[in-house]
Amino acid sequence: MARTPIVELTTKETLMSNERTRTLAPGVEIPYLGFGTYLIPDGEVAAAVREAIRIGYRHIDTAEGYKNEAGVGAGIRQAIQSMGLSRRDIFVTTKLWPGNAAWGQTPKTTESTIASLNESLERLELDYVDLYLIHAPYDREQRLAQWRGLVALQEQKKARAIGVSNFDIAHIEELESAGLPLPHANQIELHPWSQKPKLTEYMTRRGIVPIAYSSLVPLSTWRSAPGQDSAKTAAMRSDGQSADSPFKNLATKYGVTESQVLLRWAIQHGYPVLPKSTNPDRIRQNADIFSFEIDQGDMTAIAAMDRGDGVAWSSGDPTKAS
Repeated sequence: MARTPIVELTTKETLMSNERTRTLAPGVEIPYLGFGTYLIPDGEVAAAVREAIRIGYRHIDTAEGYKNEAGVGAGIRQAIQSMGLSRRDIFVTTKLWPGNAAWGQTPKTTESTIASLNESLERLELDYVDLYLIHAPYDREQRLAQWRGLVALQEQKKARAIGVSNFDIAHIEELESAGLPLPHANQIELHPWSQKPKLTEYMTRRGIVPIAYSSLVPLSTWRSAPGQDSAKTAAMRSDGQSADSPFKNLATKYGVTESQVLLRWAIQHGYPVLPKSTNPDRIRQNADIFSFEIDQGDMTAIAAMDRGDGVAWSSGDPTKAS
């Protein structure tokens, strides 16, 4: 099937349009197409970020815990300079590492949360981020303190929007019960095998944007981080390799790759996505998710593929609310 290739952006033209962004907070639009940097080493990430922005990505996602913020910031600056962009053209997300007492770490307080973003901004060499997230709800006693820190940082204009990651309904309700504002976003594992309908429906009702990570879990090539357990079973791996994989069949039907099908499924649900790669061809391919649409019959069929809890973020994780 002949398809229009993605157009690489070489001027101040951006992907930000009504169909390629959604409202995150008043005056803040988040691009549906984001570039993830998890597990890309600091020394390699600048080149990947620069290439992603050159191709057309306008959302770059990093985290304190990724230990690559300096390289991410360098890549953003290089792209801005070479392409004649401005800082406002690039949506930047980073995340607070909250500390996990169960791992022998000291949980962050309100004060150290504020200090953590200031340190992230120094590494990124930015004056602000567009979205700051609590990476995980690890410590029950400190979650509220950390969230108060994020609220203060938004008031200080160090973060245009604030949110959480890997939070469940109980974690979010905990914030509301304390009289604190709700998050603008919750970055969670979302893909056809982990659709989280109860959580996403709750978030939709409360005006919280779901941001999808690990979108490509159903692929045979998806692996968890080295030394990190995942809940991906042998049967799941076999399904991803099968010639009868529904995602292979859909890719053939639409003349795209399996990755593009999975990413397109997410944005048709309104979920910004964060595909990651250091391969320029793959980076370009993953960006080409706006030139086709999955029909309603196929979206309905995919809805029946939900397998429950996450794979990258397993149900045995200590973050789950008690």
